[in-house]
Amino acid sequence: MTYRDFIDQLRENGKLVEVPQPVSPRFEASRIAKKTKAPVLFHDISGSKVIMNLLGSRDELASMLGVPKEEIIRKLSEVSPEGEVRIVSESPTLEVIENEVDLTRLPILTHYEKDGAPYITAGIVVSEYGGVMNASIHRLMLAGKDKLAARLVPPRHTYLLHKKAVEKGEPLPVAIVIGCDPTITYATTTRVPVGKEFEYAAALRGAPVELFECSNGVKVPHSEIVLEGYVDPVEKVDEGPFVDITGTYDMVRKEPVIRITRVLHRKDPIYHGILPAGPEHLLMMGVPYEPRIYRAVGEVTTVKNVVLTEGGCCYLHAVVQIKKQTEGDAKNAIMAAFAAHTSLKHVVIVDEDINIFDPADVEFAVATRVKGDMDILIIPNVRGSSLDPRGAPDGTTTKVGIDATKVLIEKENFERAVIPEE
Repeated sequence: MTYRDFIDQLRENGKLVEVPQPVSPRFEASRIAKKTKAPVLFHDISGSKVIMNLLGSRDELASMLGVPKEEIIRKLSEVSPEGEVRIVSESPTLEVIENEVDLTRLPILTHYEKDGAPYITAGIVVSEYGGVMNASIHRLMLAGKDKLAARLVPPRHTYLLHKKAVEKGEPLPVAIVIGCDPTITYATTTRVPVGKEFEYAAALRGAPVELFECSNGVKVPHSEIVLEGYVDPVEKVDEGPFVDITGTYDMVRKEPVIRITRVLHRKDPIYHGILPAGPEHLLMMGVPYEPRIYRAVGEVTTVKNVVLTEGGCCYLHAVVQIKKQTEGDAKNAIMAAFAAHTSLKHVVIVDEDINIFDPADVEFAVATRVKGDMDILIIPNVRGSSLDPRGAPDGTTTKVGIDATKVLIEKENFERAVIPEE
């Protein structure tokens, strides 16, 4: 399925909100997207089309994967990054080639009051150096007509490739992909072996991923827009403030500059923007960790499902559903979940009869199956998330695991009343 096919499918299913009137890229588009929550296509932002909330809910993610919402975790846990990638010479992305770069012609959005500048938020940075390739989404701050400031987080792969290039005094070739098959976008947010993002996308979509080569040697998938360029080995600028998944501002840092040398795009391209701390941002950040937790918990007990909750920024809070067989299972599941996702702050373990997608049902389990002195595990002074505003300056935090499962020898006391069908 292509990017445009997916948008058409949303439209046919009545899930796409379309805004025909002109909308400002400064705050207004983000305000509408935040209020709407559903996928929203703007037909005129500075004369361009822009879509936001493209994968804004598990319903859209399930549709992309071709499975029911409840089966997302199973699908993601079973797929390995072994799909087929093909190199091709032609691409619809090459319909328009601009050698005179002016990034201000793109509908780059300013999302919040204190943003450091307009930001590209759905740009997949594809980098290649020393025979190693990586593809991952980075926030990219507009720093000039041909310049972007990239937040490169150590020790992730783009950061490491840039570091190797810097050690030799060389620029890092990159191509920034905006608006491609959402399966590919999702795959680039997932932790897979080095250079396997496109193979993983091909396995998820059940069809090969085609790549074409840019003028700087970087190979990218078909998309609406591609920005070719290089990460400068020396130049850095202040990057930020920027709103991250908690809805609070991340700090300003000195970050590398990407110099854009050429712009490729389709005729009448549809720009993809992700609202910071919005539903798509949360889903992209959190869902890729769910299979890791699922597999880790599956090593210690029978795991049924996992969700990183929206109220926990789809990153800091998890609910894990297990089939409890011994009294130690829930505590083991807590420790396995924390080991699998080191940024996780709080985790609740529940039984099979609890709907993990219903916060009220999870709260019911906590209310009726938890005895504080026996069922709450507190782990102080451990590594947490740098995105947690309550974390310590050195990155440590206190983690809490809650065993909200039934006591097996007293399970009849926890039986939930059912009204039978006539």
